[in-house]
Amino acid sequence: DVMSQLMKMVERVAPSQANILVRGESGTGKELIARAIHDKSNRKNKPFVAINCGALRETLLESELFGHEKGSFTGAYTKKIGLAEAANGGTLFLDEIGELPMSIQAKLLRFLQEGEIFRVGGKDSIRVDLRIICATNRELDQEVTRGNFREDLFYRINTIVISAPPLRRRKEDIPVLVQHFLTQGNSFLNRVKSIDEEALAVMLKYDWPGNIRELQNACERLQVLSEGHTIMVNDLPDSIRMPQNKDESTAFDPAIPLYELEKRYIIKALANYDNNKTQAAQGLGITIKTLYNKLHEYGEFEKYAVHTKPEVK
Repeated sequence: DVMSQLMKMVERVAPSQANILVRGESGTGKELIARAIHDKSNRKNKPFVAINCGALRETLLESELFGHEKGSFTGAYTKKIGLAEAANGGTLFLDEIGELPMSIQAKLLRFLQEGEIFRVGGKDSIRVDLRIICATNRELDQEVTRGNFREDLFYRINTIVISAPPLRRRKEDIPVLVQHFLTQGNSFLNRVKSIDEEALAVMLKYDWPGNIRELQNACERLQVLSEGHTIMVNDLPDSIRMPQNKDESTAFDPAIPLYELEKRYIIKALANYDNNKTQAAQGLGITIKTLYNKLHEYGEFEKYAVHTKPEVK
């Protein structure tokens, strides 16, 4: 099955020093794969450090990654050791590598070529011995064609490519995963629950666009919200029990510009996930940053992004 092939691949590549690119949709457990590679490598006793390249602004990202010298920018009161330096001897996992700004792509490439980094505001290079594992949910080769990702960096990081399969392609894993999430979830509530056969059958039918992460969230909610000791079909949310029938009638309508369709679809996605922006972004296959930018464009940012408005006294 898909998972055992994946684990065989992990076993094979772990001992080498080769850089690895893990490809897969959001929520497919790419960080778990990176961690498994680290744990089976000869670097296992050294640090495993992960950073999400899509989560930070460009200026912050550079100092997170490479560190900075005291006084190199406003607010740099002390010297800071970056993650690349902190991971010395071990593995650095760069998630959402496709989100790296061009300026930092250049610095990462130089590091991969020379094996040394410069702190922000620093004059001296620092030798660092790292294995790099990157992950992306984008088609990086297309990003290269579009000019968003450096071709030379792309060839450096994808020496070995591992694909993390989406959950809908490995449904035989669902029962085991559900069992795992239901037992290890909220043990502090002492609410270890079992799941009814029929409810499990419904979960097997569903396509899990948010993959393992969506399944985990669903299990955690069921644990808290379902009444009895056994989770029944009626405990499952409507979105899983009755996934929207795919609308085949998407004939072209010149009255609706693409922008408008996209907007409606994004708002629908937010509604589907009870306005949980992280899940909506995952379900849509975009980054949370893109989702926020879109909401800004639509003038809907206030409504969806600001959770609690200060009370007007």
